[in-house]
Amino acid sequence: MSGPCAVHRTRVEWIDTDAAGIYHNTTVVRFAEAAEAELMRAYDIPGYFPVAPRVRYEVEFEASIRFGEEVETRVELIRLGRSSMTFGFEVWRTSGEGPRRRAARGSYVTVHVPDKEAGGSAPWPAAWRAALGGTGTAADLAGPDARTTH
Repeated sequence: MSGPCAVHRTRVEWIDTDAAGIYHNTTVVRFAEAAEAELMRAYDIPGYFPVAPRVRYEVEFEASIRFGEEVETRVELIRLGRSSMTFGFEVWRTSGEGPRRRAARGSYVTVHVPDKEAGGSAPWPAAWRAALGGTGTAADLAGPDARTTH
């Protein structure tokens, strides 16, 4: 991972687990979005979440995390498109039984939908693109493979 990134550290709480005290699969989404919020704050992207619904989400679960264990989630912007962004993420167990271990990894795509009533996507604001490393040039806006941030 080498694009704009952020890290969120937290602890698995009881609400994050099933009855056996093992983290629930939906907890990974919360961890990734908390890291994404850190990224948007770090790059001064105000008002992002209400206009950036997720349209695709993929996760590979590799290890369990239990109630009370500490976790670190790293999210990275891996592709900045005209109206979409693709993020990669990893969730690591940083405390508990055994060594540091990756618990989950995946990716997701958000799309810029500034007008919910009109529907459809629109280009990301130029200031956001510039802050995240996009240039706003024709090549940068051309399509899915035109701009990669690694």
